[in-house]
Amino acid sequence: MPNKTHFFSTICALMIATSVPLSSNAANATTVKNAPESEKVCAIYPHLKDSYWLSVNYGMVTEAEKQNITLKVLESGGYPNIDKQRAQLIACRDWGADAIILGTVSPTAFSQDLSRYTQDTPVFATVNHLIVDKAQRQHVKGVVGVDWYWMGHRVGKHLAEQHPKGSGVVDVAFLPGPESSGGTKPVILGFLEAVKHSDVNIVETLWADNDKELQRNLVQEVIENYPNLDYVVGSAVAIEAAISELRAQPHHSDIKLLSIYLSHGVYRGLLRNKVEFAPTDKMVEQGQLSIRQAVHYLRDEPYETDLAPKIEVLTPDSLDEQIIGESLSPSAFRPIFSVEEH
Repeated sequence: MPNKTHFFSTICALMIATSVPLSSNAANATTVKNAPESEKVCAIYPHLKDSYWLSVNYGMVTEAEKQNITLKVLESGGYPNIDKQRAQLIACRDWGADAIILGTVSPTAFSQDLSRYTQDTPVFATVNHLIVDKAQRQHVKGVVGVDWYWMGHRVGKHLAEQHPKGSGVVDVAFLPGPESSGGTKPVILGFLEAVKHSDVNIVETLWADNDKELQRNLVQEVIENYPNLDYVVGSAVAIEAAISELRAQPHHSDIKLLSIYLSHGVYRGLLRNKVEFAPTDKMVEQGQLSIRQAVHYLRDEPYETDLAPKIEVLTPDSLDEQIIGESLSPSAFRPIFSVEEH
C-alpha cells in the first residue's frame, strides 16, 4: 500500500511524554477509574451541519455522563470560520476548562499560536488533523482520529476492483466537500492513488462547504454537464443530496453513489440499495475515546496519546449492527451542548 502523505505525519511526534502508554488498540482505552471531583472539559467542533459530528457529539455526551464530568460543547459553524474557533478557544479557557478537545477547522490554523488562545489548558485533537510547530508541542496532550488518506483509499480501491484496467472506462464526479477541511486533501490523495491503475476516469472535482444546498448545486451541475456519468463519489452531504436529486430525475437513476464517510442519510441509502459503498471511522467511538483520553490525563492516569478506530467498510450486503452502533448516534438524538456532573 502507498505511504502516508505529509498531510498525515503522525501527531505522536508532537506529543510530550506525559504518561505511560497503554496498548495501541483503541478498544483498550476503557473506563477511567478513581474520579476525585468533576473535571470540566470543553469540546469544540468545526460544525454540526451533518450527522458525522452529531455522532461524535453523542459519543462525547454519553462518555461524559459515564465519567461524571462537566462537558461544554461549542461548534464553529463551518470550516472557513477560523476566527470564530479562535474566539471559542478563549471562551473555553475563560469558562475554566480543565481540558479542551479540539476538532480544528484547519490543520494549520493553530500551528504557531495555539497557546495564545489556550494558554496552559491542555488540548486534545479529535477527528481532524492538527499540526503544531515545535514551540506548541507541549500543549497538545493527545489525538484521536484516523488518517483520512485511507478513507479515500478504501473508496478508490472499491472502484478500482470493480473497474480494472482494460475493463472499460467509467466516468466519476468527485465531490469531496470543503476545500479547506483537514480531511479533504488526504482523501483525494488516497482516492487517486487507489484508482490510478484502473479504468476510473475522474471527469470533475468540485468543492463546497458541507451545506446541503451547496452540495445539491454541485450534484445538479455534474449531472447536467456529464450526461453519461457513471458515479458520484463524495462527502456524506453530497451523497445525501445526490440520493434526493436522482429520485427527482429518474432518467439518471443508473448513476451509482459512493460516500467517503458514513452518515445517517448514507446509512439509509445503503439500506435501500441507493448507496453502493461507504467506509466508516466510527464517529461515536471517536467521541468516547476523546473524552476518556482527556479524563485519563486530568486524573494523572496512563493513557495512549494516539488513538484511531479501525476503518470499516459498509455495503448494502454488509451492515454490521455493532459497527453501525460505534458509528452513528440514535436516530432521535439531537445535539447536546452541556453535560453536568451528577
